[in-house]
Amino acid sequence: MRSLRSELQGVRTEKVGTLESRLTRVSGEVFAQDVWGRTPLLTREASDFRDLFSAAAVDELVSRRGLRTPFLRVAKDGATLPESSFTAPAGVGATAADQLDDTALWRAFAEGATLVLQALHRTWEPMTDLVSTLSEELGHPVQANAYVTPPQGRGFDAHYDVHDVFVLQVEGSKRWIIHEPVLPDPLRDQPWTDHRKAVADAAAENKAHLNTVLNPGDVLYLPRGWLHSAQARDDVSIHVTLGVHVWTRHALAEQLTRAALAALRDDATARRSLPLGADRLDAELDHIRTRLLAAVVEVDARPLYHRARRSQGRPASLGPLAQLAALQNLVPTSPMRLRDALESRWEGRRLVTRVGWLDFTESDVPLVSQLLDGQHRTAGDLGIPLAKRLLRAGVLVPADR
Repeated sequence: MRSLRSELQGVRTEKVGTLESRLTRVSGEVFAQDVWGRTPLLTREASDFRDLFSAAAVDELVSRRGLRTPFLRVAKDGATLPESSFTAPAGVGATAADQLDDTALWRAFAEGATLVLQALHRTWEPMTDLVSTLSEELGHPVQANAYVTPPQGRGFDAHYDVHDVFVLQVEGSKRWIIHEPVLPDPLRDQPWTDHRKAVADAAAENKAHLNTVLNPGDVLYLPRGWLHSAQARDDVSIHVTLGVHVWTRHALAEQLTRAALAALRDDATARRSLPLGADRLDAELDHIRTRLLAAVVEVDARPLYHRARRSQGRPASLGPLAQLAALQNLVPTSPMRLRDALESRWEGRRLVTRVGWLDFTESDVPLVSQLLDGQHRTAGDLGIPLAKRLLRAGVLVPADR
């Protein structure tokens, strides 16, 4: 197995995924072994990201898309500004009070504030496609935020994130200072604000693990917990952060415990009332501990885990009018494919997806399984009734989309 060093020095010609082709320049195998969750990785000139985002995209989203909070935050000198300072109603027919006020945002930006466009994968199509592909490749949910900082601007003080990040420098440049964690591998409910003093002390007193400037095309990977702060240089800086909301062993333990507790609902002894008084508490604890441990050993937590995974993402977009046209114009030669990012999974003859579940006959299972394997089929191959059913369910889409 190649080391990270030999991978960086070598030349590889086989087909590569998004992680390698756009973000790291090392194979997924080497990234998983030597980098993932362990150490930062700086990749110079990883890719040209102008096809994904740009200054023009920022202006489009802020001024012409009717975005509302929380799709944007504004930060200055380490603090987040109140939403009321940059939102307002948008006039007749659009009176919701939390829409972005582009004039207020311009003034804040001119005075040194950083604009944070959140959940960019829900508002900007090129980022939607990247996030969907990367999430499938990593096996963990991914989100995208954009940070737009004026010259010499600083958005946030030193802090850590509770998710891994890939920082993609799109335009301008920014200096990043990285310190080792004060709390390795923090969980989602262990934010940096719970360790504010330790974070501040480490950033002020410890030698930086990395002090570098990111230029357009550079990518910085940071595992969760690593301290970081950044400041723009002499031009406007735009970077996109891909946040990887990792599944952890602790999360698996939560799913296993929930499955065991669900199983105990069917245990008559576990449902029994505790005896009056407190004298027998130790005996009761011993009894239920034994039953709970037995349930943990016996239950299958995988369905709960996969259900939770499905709930953390959305399927690829689907236009109702285009879908209706596909249904109305369906002929045996119509090419069909599975809708992207469905998180499809068989449970017996039931197909469970992010848009619901469908039961199939034994003869239909192999045909649908071919779709799950990424094969395109015609409506005639599937059979018109099955194709129509899958189209109506939002599971199948025309192959040209």
